[in-house]
Amino acid sequence: MADVIDTRSSGTEQAWTALGGDPALLDRIDGGGPAGLLPTRLPVMELARSTVAVCALAAAELAARRAGSTVGPVERVRVDDGAVATAFLSERHLRVDGRAPTNFAPLSRFWRTTDGWVRTHANYPHHRVRLLAALGLPADAGVDAVAAVLAERRAVEIEETVYAAGGLAVALRTPEEWAAHEQGAAIATRPLLTLDRTEGPGQVGARRLPAVSGSPLLPAAGVRVLDLTRVLAGPVATRTLALLGADVLRIDAPQLPESQDAHNDTGFGKRSVSLDLGDRADRATFDELLAAADVLVTGYRPGALETYGLTPETLAVRRPGLVLAQVSAWGRYGPWHERRGFDSLVQVATGIAAVEGDAGTPGALPAQALDHGTGYLLAAGVLRALTEQHDDGGSRLLRLALGQTAHWLCGGLTRAQDPHGSSEAYDPSETYDPSETYDPEKYLGSTDSALGRLRHALPPVSFAGGPADWSCPPGRLGSDAPKWRTTTA
Repeated sequence: MADVIDTRSSGTEQAWTALGGDPALLDRIDGGGPAGLLPTRLPVMELARSTVAVCALAAAELAARRAGSTVGPVERVRVDDGAVATAFLSERHLRVDGRAPTNFAPLSRFWRTTDGWVRTHANYPHHRVRLLAALGLPADAGVDAVAAVLAERRAVEIEETVYAAGGLAVALRTPEEWAAHEQGAAIATRPLLTLDRTEGPGQVGARRLPAVSGSPLLPAAGVRVLDLTRVLAGPVATRTLALLGADVLRIDAPQLPESQDAHNDTGFGKRSVSLDLGDRADRATFDELLAAADVLVTGYRPGALETYGLTPETLAVRRPGLVLAQVSAWGRYGPWHERRGFDSLVQVATGIAAVEGDAGTPGALPAQALDHGTGYLLAAGVLRALTEQHDDGGSRLLRLALGQTAHWLCGGLTRAQDPHGSSEAYDPSETYDPSETYDPEKYLGSTDSALGRLRHALPPVSFAGGPADWSCPPGRLGSDAPKWRTTTA
């Protein structure tokens, strides 16, 4: 199969530039695979392969640095579109003893309103309760009752009423309407991501990771990662860091419900701990873990964790040399900066659902590509931060948002694929060999776990000498001890 990724004109170069990577390393990427995967009007397959490519390249770069080289050699990265597309649909491919999990609850869907459409998200029980309460409906109300109420109200009115009650609902907007919206305009002025040093050179606590070797080569070996994220971008990122050797401890609050099925997909290689940061004893345990952590990844809405002192400024003092990686739905700016959000809702707000729709009916991307793509960018950013630290120490702050990824998909990435601004669908078969067929079974694995026999997507992040499969299956949420497994890096 010929190498066909054009890193000089694709989203790979855009993403690598945003990460501050050396452009010369783009020549280390090879790629190919079946044609026509993740078909859509927007260049979703390009987003998928680009985010996986830069994640793999960042892993290979860190591996080379920790192996004792200052400029290389960086191992070659292989991006297989079949593996990428399968991974971007990992939650749909998951089976637990042959059972397919339910990814969306009945009240997580589109609804007609008097002036258009609105989409709600009610996968979590507390979000379902808040949605129904905001609509004046009993807690056991079903689809028909909700549809009747929403059909008599305006979409934006529903959006504001439900959000005020702590629920999730977003009115369908066109790309033009989102561009004119204050939040959309704020996102449009921001880069795809930011990766910054959070203190001056020479601050006490600047650390370098020790050298690594062995087979497979694990660039994140010995790195301790605290994972305070939930569905789906953050867990994808930390699953990837675990693949690359990091000791990942996922922390969940016992009072917040979480989907075991979601963790069955994104919990590979991790351990899971239940801690209530509002409890004095649990907080002391968390502080002990934080004192020895190298990376803290957070995925809660902005403001939710700051009350516990987990701000960049405080953490830079408490844990010098920490990499703080934050992902949110809407960014930490604009009128929506403290709002909750999920991939499906961001698609609706930003105009993606309108672009992907037909005959006045909203549509959706063929995968939760904003979540998965942002997840691989998040992992790539952490790896690049560790590489920068290896060179000059210091703390790092990495920030991403699903809204920024959506803006990239609809803006710069689309223009990179079509400089003439055509609205026609991007067709990967124009670039990839149409003679190669896609068989998802090639990119799926099976493993026994405490939860049953798991069928799962294999890792799409691949570089020469690197790992080809997850280190261990996920366990039950909250079942592990709050202790680090590795020695301090």
